[in-house]
Amino acid sequence: MAALFQFVMRSGPTPGAIFPLEGDQLIIGRDAATSVAISDAEVSRKHARLNFQGGKYVIEDLGSTNGTFVNGQRLSGPTVLKSGDVVSLGEQIVLMYEGLSSDSGSTMMSRGSHAKPAPTAVPSPAMVPPPPQVYAPPAQAAASGGESAPRNRNLPIFIGLGVLAVICVCVALGFYIDSNYLWCRVSLNMIPGCP
Repeated sequence: MAALFQFVMRSGPTPGAIFPLEGDQLIIGRDAATSVAISDAEVSRKHARLNFQGGKYVIEDLGSTNGTFVNGQRLSGPTVLKSGDVVSLGEQIVLMYEGLSSDSGSTMMSRGSHAKPAPTAVPSPAMVPPPPQVYAPPAQAAASGGESAPRNRNLPIFIGLGVLAVICVCVALGFYIDSNYLWCRVSLNMIPGCP
């Protein structure tokens, strides 16, 4: 069976790597014996399975540790893939699922003909989907050397200023009460020596 579909790695250990999908049942995993072998700690030895059914591939997670996602949704059962779908293995491995053109007649030439093969269409930049954005939680961003958002960095400063303002108001209120002998009135004149 000639490959009708392929995975293109958008992020992971080998960005740009192409994995032609050939066969009725394929296993994606870290094990070198799998059909789509991806050597990365995020990928389980046997991470997911692809079954070719009715001219389409159906993907299902095989109980992987980090999960399998299609277009950002974690798989809970078999899912039919469509060309352009984004398949993620864990948080770091992102694969683009693409259909291949089966138009082989455009490159065939008849005997004695000097005609050039028809040029293949090159997609315009507007047709090519952008690479998916990979979300990194703040803890991972800090661990990888990335900076967190400026508002997160300023949060302790605002908390400190708020606490300082509350302390200043309490001290000022204490001086006001003490200087006007208000504490005597509050205690219902039970303290001797109050004016």
